Amino acid sequence: MDGAQVTATSPVFILLGPPGAGKGTQARMLEEAHGFVQLSTGDLLRAAVAAGTDAGKAAKAVMEAGGLVSDDIVIAILKDRLADDDCARGVILDGFPRTTGQAEALDQLLAESGQHINAAISLEVDDAAMVARISGRFTCGNCGEGYHDLHKPTAVLGTCDKCGSTHMKRRADDNAETVGQRLTEYHKQTAPLIAYYDGKGVLQSLNAMGSIDVIASELSGMVKGAAT
Repeated sequence: MDGAQVTATSPVFILLGPPGAGKGTQARMLEEAHGFVQLSTGDLLRAAVAAGTDAGKAAKAVMEAGGLVSDDIVIAILKDRLADDDCARGVILDGFPRTTGQAEALDQLLAESGQHINAAISLEVDDAAMVARISGRFTCGNCGEGYHDLHKPTAVLGTCDKCGSTHMKRRADDNAETVGQRLTEYHKQTAPLIAYYDGKGVLQSLNAMGSIDVIASELSGMVKGAAT
C-alpha cells in the first residue's frame, strides 16, 4: 500500500513475556488507546498466506511441507506489513523476536528506514502463580465464556453463568506440568534476548501479576515516555 509508512518517527515496541502473561491482551489495549498496530507472528503469517504475497507463498510451501518458517521469510513478511499505511503511527510486536538472531535481523530491517526499537518491555511474572493461573482456566463449550477455578468460578458448579450450558472445556495443554515446561523453555529461550535489549538500553520491566487495568495504565505510561 502506498502512502504513509514506518519512518524514523514511527515508534516500535516489543512485548516480551511467557505464555499467559497477558501480552496479547495488553497489546490490544495499547492499540486501542494509542492507535498503534499489534503485530503477532501467527497473524502475519496467516494474512500473508491468504493474500498470496511472495513471502506468503514461500511460507505456505514450508508449512505444507511440515517445516518451520525461516527467520528470513518472517522478516520479509514483516517488511511487507510495515509498509502499510496503518503502521505509520507505530507498531507493537507481540511474540517476535524470540531469539537474538531474530532481534538482530529486526534491527537491520528497521535501520533501513532509519527506525529502531523504542522499548522492549518485559512482562514479569511469578512462575508458580502463572502455573496456577493458566492451569485453572476453562471455558464454556457453548458460548465461549471464560472461567477460572479460583478467580472466576461459575455461580453454579459446572453451569455457565452466561448461557446455562453444562458443557465446559479445558485446553489439553492447560495443566500444571505442561505450563511449567513452557515457562522453563521460555526463560531458557528468552534470557539472551533480555540481555540483548538490556545491552542496547531499551529494556524495561513491568510486574504483570496485578490487575489488567493497572498493568495497562503502567504500560501506557512506559509507551508514552519511550515514544517521544
